[in-house]
Amino acid sequence: TTNVPNSHPELPRCALFIKRDSTTKFTMKSFAVLAAFLASASAFAPQSKSNGVTTQLNAEMSKSVPFLTYPKNLKGYVGDTGFDPLGFSDYFDIKWLRESEIKHGRSAMLATVGFVLQEFWTIPGYQHVDDSNLGPSVVGTSAMLQIVFWMGVLEFWTNKGNVTMETMFSDPARVPGNLGFDPMGLAKGKSKEQIAELELKEIKNGRLAMLAIGGMIHHNWVTGEPLF
Repeated sequence: TTNVPNSHPELPRCALFIKRDSTTKFTMKSFAVLAAFLASASAFAPQSKSNGVTTQLNAEMSKSVPFLTYPKNLKGYVGDTGFDPLGFSDYFDIKWLRESEIKHGRSAMLATVGFVLQEFWTIPGYQHVDDSNLGPSVVGTSAMLQIVFWMGVLEFWTNKGNVTMETMFSDPARVPGNLGFDPMGLAKGKSKEQIAELELKEIKNGRLAMLAIGGMIHHNWVTGEPLF
């Protein structure tokens, strides 16, 4: 051990070591307090925002589904309400989706009329049934297959054989749903705004009809009774 001079003979040698140890502890405590202060101050320093959070906060939200972002691929189409909760427009050709919606809407409008008419009127030569769901069983499989076949021929003919998703819009000028079919001349002499209004009416009625025919069919299935 090192000999420590004792300038105070009346104090024991251990008192000097205690004094030095207290000074060291005070210095270390000061450093610890300073480090804690700096760490707490850094917590209030401005943090850089991530691009993902900023983009999400600034993104345009859907009007029909306010908690989802607006599907940008729907922009510019008549009847756009920002409704695409499953994000189909992000994965499929929007023109193909538009064509499908219009055609299904047109088919549904015809189906709703036929479903109701079936209950009150029967094609001569066929047995009458009150439940329109039983209509296909009355006419038989051959008649139903004829409908499917001729609809396929019509589909093939109206677009020059381009019926797949990859080829349906090989012509970039082709407008979804526009088959040039206007026997009553409803679009003749109309302005772009008036035509857009007619298209909007068709889209809305088609969407309503798709819901309606589904409700009619399930009504008869669940209740086992005719619609009216």
